[in-house]
Amino acid sequence: MRASRTVSKNAKVIGIRFTNCQSRSCLRNTIKTKSGLLDNGSVKCWGKNNLGQLGLGDTSNRGDNSSEMGDNLTIVDLGTGRTATAIEAGDNHTCAILDNASVKCWGSNASGQLGQGNTINLGDNANEMGDNLTIVDLDTGRTATAIAAGNSHTCAILDNSSVKCWGGNTFGQLGLGDTDDRGDGSNEMGDNLTTVDLGTGRTARGITAGDSHTCALLDNASIKCWGYNVSGQLGQGLLDTDTRGDESGEMGDSLTAINLGSGITAKSIVAGGSHTCALLDDNSSKCWGEGEKGQVGQEKTSDDRVPPTLSITIGTDRTATAITAGDAHTCAILDNSSIKCWGLNDSGQLGQGNTINLGDNANEINPSSKIVDLGAGRTVGGIAAGDDYTCAVLDNASIKCWGGNAFGQLGLGDDSTRGDESGEMGDSLPVIGL
Repeated sequence: MRASRTVSKNAKVIGIRFTNCQSRSCLRNTIKTKSGLLDNGSVKCWGKNNLGQLGLGDTSNRGDNSSEMGDNLTIVDLGTGRTATAIEAGDNHTCAILDNASVKCWGSNASGQLGQGNTINLGDNANEMGDNLTIVDLDTGRTATAIAAGNSHTCAILDNSSVKCWGGNTFGQLGLGDTDDRGDGSNEMGDNLTTVDLGTGRTARGITAGDSHTCALLDNASIKCWGYNVSGQLGQGLLDTDTRGDESGEMGDSLTAINLGSGITAKSIVAGGSHTCALLDDNSSKCWGEGEKGQVGQEKTSDDRVPPTLSITIGTDRTATAITAGDAHTCAILDNSSIKCWGLNDSGQLGQGNTINLGDNANEINPSSKIVDLGAGRTVGGIAAGDDYTCAVLDNASIKCWGGNAFGQLGLGDDSTRGDESGEMGDSLPVIGL
């Protein structure tokens, strides 16, 4: 798709991601930006843009003033004829898998997370996007099938089901047995970038990145995590807070898969700031790591760390079909296409019309009254959580967002929070104009 192409007011959203975003709409653990993948394969981003993470050739926020959304919000230029099949947002950078299975990243590059062999930010000045934005060199002949963005690192599953990670590596989150960043210097990408050792014969079918940790869903439906572990987000046990992947001999067969319970395997995984969650093959959900604010869906423990042993009680006879994690909150789509959220709620990110945390005390998530009100007759088809906000794709392919909005990440033309006071959800919460 050419950069000059516009999106109709009737464009539909097929995906949203905020992953480590702090104030931008692209979903993940501390994100402040938001990204939307539209039904024509184009991408729009809004929210914080101080480092070019919106990919619009400047550093001006979008969505915090009237007349910045809808037809006035420029499509991200991915290159001549190029569209996106997946989008992922880290703390201050964004990455897309294009229709030819190549990867492009833009925004902050202080640790090499854009994979360009330097530390130059991209997307913050004119003529840096489109055909001028170089694709990430993954390896000779290799393409990407999945991508994940953390605080300052990026990981991809390649077409041969191997995993490569680049960017910040202070805590071993790249899984390469050291703490050296990758992608910030010449000759560090492509064939020179080592694949992550997942164990003998093991490959990946899912990848997620937290603030400073990474987890992979393996081909045998087990989970392995590496990187920072001070809150137990690697799932190695309540008393185990040792980092993994920052020293030789810690990866591969030496890295223990998470014990999810006898005979239990995982269907999907997601990483928050300092916690991790999984949907399991028995239709239960488990979260582990930092639980002080209730983000793991269990009563607070004395040390605020929760091991991956307890299932979350989402509701009577209810199970989860999808799960997402913000910095310190978690949301799930239930089997009846409703949403429940738990954890930190200081900005209304749980959508309850107040700022009361949920999940840090017993029996706070189970009641049906805790379902997020999306509007009369509305259900949900997709969900994503940023740092202090949440967005959902509804059954009519529109988007609603609630929670923190200091940078316009809710896309409502102002900087007012939503969901922290009564009367702000349901039919009163506007859909985002794309």
